[in-house]
Amino acid sequence: MRHFYKKYIYMPFIDLSFRSKLFLVFVLVTILPMMLFVYFSFELTKSKLTDQIYINMMNSTAQINKNLENKLDSYEHISASIYLDNRLATYLTSEYQDDPSYLDVYQYIGNRIDTVMAAYPDFGSVFIYSDNPSLPKDNYYIKPVTPEVKETELYKQLMQSHGNIIHLSSPQSQDNPAMFTLARLLNNNRNQYPYGILVFEISESVIYSLMEKEAGGKDIFIVNDKGLILSAADKQLLNTSLPEMLDQNFDELPSGRFDTTYKGEKAFAVYNTLTNGWKTVSIFPYDSIIQDAKSLSELIIKISLGFIVVALLLIYITASMFSKRIRMLIRMIRRLERGDFNPTNDEYLGNDEIGQLHFAFKQMTTRLKSLITEVYQKELQNKEAELDLLQAQINPHFLYNTLGSISSLALKHQDTRIQDLVLHLAKFYRISLNKGKSILTINEELKLTQSYNAIQLIRFKGQLNITYNIDEAILPYSTVKLALQPFVENAVLHAVWNQESPLNIHIKGIVENSDIILSVIDDGMGMSRETLHTLLDDKPGRGYGISNVDRRIKLRFGEHYGVTVFSRLGIGTTVQIRLPQKEM
Repeated sequence: MRHFYKKYIYMPFIDLSFRSKLFLVFVLVTILPMMLFVYFSFELTKSKLTDQIYINMMNSTAQINKNLENKLDSYEHISASIYLDNRLATYLTSEYQDDPSYLDVYQYIGNRIDTVMAAYPDFGSVFIYSDNPSLPKDNYYIKPVTPEVKETELYKQLMQSHGNIIHLSSPQSQDNPAMFTLARLLNNNRNQYPYGILVFEISESVIYSLMEKEAGGKDIFIVNDKGLILSAADKQLLNTSLPEMLDQNFDELPSGRFDTTYKGEKAFAVYNTLTNGWKTVSIFPYDSIIQDAKSLSELIIKISLGFIVVALLLIYITASMFSKRIRMLIRMIRRLERGDFNPTNDEYLGNDEIGQLHFAFKQMTTRLKSLITEVYQKELQNKEAELDLLQAQINPHFLYNTLGSISSLALKHQDTRIQDLVLHLAKFYRISLNKGKSILTINEELKLTQSYNAIQLIRFKGQLNITYNIDEAILPYSTVKLALQPFVENAVLHAVWNQESPLNIHIKGIVENSDIILSVIDDGMGMSRETLHTLLDDKPGRGYGISNVDRRIKLRFGEHYGVTVFSRLGIGTTVQIRLPQKEM
């Protein structure tokens, strides 16, 4: 897993340009959260709108039910008044001969029905079916019960109604509009058998008008207890089964909601039940709900896109500014890599982190150029010092061979002093040669100095005393060649002839504060302050001097190390050589 992450995620991201990284991070932290925000806003808005529409639909169906129940109650009251009209019952059940007495029946029934229709203009027609064969039928107020009538759905339902009111809708036809029919059998307590059928015909549009203003984009249906549609906006659907059309049966609960498919689209349905068992069903397409949510989401997306475009522009400008300045730093680094340390007239890069890095890099380049120049100069000085050292050795190869010949002659003539001098001098030059190397151990430097001192003790017998106090722990550490000898030579040359008593020279070697201190101490005449100040000056004509030793030590080991001279006129001189504890 770690290998997969590093190979396919981490490394590709690292290899992207700075601008690409900014854009990628911007997409991850801005665009993706915005898309998620829009999605959840859409879902939340849809859910809230669905709940709100459900509440509105329940309220509207409740209002429709109330209006419809009020209307049906009024229809039931008028049908009850006719049902309980004993005089009407007498007229409908009497036997009539050919005398004109039935005209009184027509007059009463006509006046009664005209009064009802005047009181209830909703009624399209009101009439009575009568199967009294002695009563003539006018086919307007009184109609006969024919075999065709007995075959109708209305008659069949009435025969099973037990005197209750039935409601039936008839769909719209080419000749007739959709009608809503209320009917009941006339069989009051005095007549235990039906003596007629009371029928009210109402235009279905009158019933639909009770719920039309509550539609609000919904399709609303009134269905009976069997699910047959009694009223709807589409009149062709009257008397068809709504559950079959929705492929959904209604629950036993008096009200509820369910998802369905209506006209090939997903829809949201709400139903509420009247006291007579009818149901008011409202169907609302989900597209209408989603459309509102989509409109809000589109508005959010447009606003977000506007902000994203502005943010992209700002991120592009910012990334370009960063990339440009970083590319300038890269050019400076490449130029430095090629060894070009010359300053350039780069433009000002500001005072932020990149600007400060640019300033620090310029300072570093300047300092690096100065250090390289300084090191180069020190190397030149080191080479010059080495040349001075070689010149001071007076061609030691030739001299060493010559000294060997002199020693052989002294031995032949039995002159031991000359032989000792020559041997010490030969040892001195053999060590000083050091195979051409400029660094040797302190032990070898002491041997070289001792060879030189042995020559001087023979030369100035009785006038020179030399003692040693060397810590053996310092012997393996390194020093520059001919570090001690020049100072012993300087003491002998400038002090041995200036006093009556012998010159004492003491050579010490100790460890002090992690450094090595070599000292050459003499009790000669010392030096004046002016002479001491000019002692380390490297002036032409002074020969191989003390300044050469000091310069070579500093070049080899650093400025912290070198030669220090202490002297007082008439008392003596002390020379200290400070070296690091650095092994060969």
